[in-house]
Amino acid sequence: MKQPTQRIRFNEVVTRDGFQMEPEFVPTDAKVALIDALGECGYAKIEVTSFTSAKAIPMLRDAEEVMGRIRRVPGVEYTVLVPNVRGAERALESRADELNLVMSTSETHNQANLRMPREKSFAGLREVVAMAQGRVPVNVSLSTCFGCPMEGEVPQDEVLRWADRFAELGVRGLTVCDTTGMANPAQVGRMSEALRERFEGLQLTLHFHNTRGMGLANLLAAVQAGIDRFDGSLGGLGGCPYAPGASGNIASEDAIHMLQVMGYDTGIDINRLLAVARDLPRIVGHDVPGQLAKAGLTTELHPTPCITTV
Repeated sequence: MKQPTQRIRFNEVVTRDGFQMEPEFVPTDAKVALIDALGECGYAKIEVTSFTSAKAIPMLRDAEEVMGRIRRVPGVEYTVLVPNVRGAERALESRADELNLVMSTSETHNQANLRMPREKSFAGLREVVAMAQGRVPVNVSLSTCFGCPMEGEVPQDEVLRWADRFAELGVRGLTVCDTTGMANPAQVGRMSEALRERFEGLQLTLHFHNTRGMGLANLLAAVQAGIDRFDGSLGGLGGCPYAPGASGNIASEDAIHMLQVMGYDTGIDINRLLAVARDLPRIVGHDVPGQLAKAGLTTELHPTPCITTV
């Protein structure tokens, strides 16, 4: 069987999307050390932090310090989430390589998560895009693209409508998110094909959660439909406070290992990444959902057990 040759690029989101749900503050030193270690693994991007208010997300109150202390590896983009123009100003002062903006395609979820209607969110983010033009690339993450726990399935045409509006503003990339873990592989395949046909000139990234155990199946469906960029969170940390029962993102190390054993080129040093993943429970103080760190690589063989005969 011919091996796949498609290059798949991964963005690591653990220190932003993953940590923001953690109940205990992760020390700044630990964040910096983790980002530095991840920077050596071969990622395309690392989403370092969020320039939102410390009151809203206390975990990320050290955004400026973290950005100022990390060791930047050539070839890795250090991206940050920004909610508004003020957040964008702080991010630019901290030398972010990319601004990531977020809004939901579901009106109800946007009201719950961002405390405003979608049109107001769009107007504010449009200001950020205008401010950033010519200075730093902008990516827009569209939440609940595969379903909303309050509204149900979000029509694909509605997702494409919002994607069109941001593409017209001149953003570099779009991240289509299964925020609530409601996607299935058939749905993902259809969405991926529509996105590639419509937005050929944009960086397209897909972002999956493993809430119902379909995260890796959804990722594989997207890969087979031609998508080549994905978000992942080390250890599977993360979640959404407005998605009842939601678990974390797909575990980066699990997804990368799966693709590598299938023959895809991810550019990731899986042995180095696995060592970082195995240290994550110590950093957050509890077990994490990722499986590879527990089971090991499929290439790791074990001695034959001693069989006692009677």
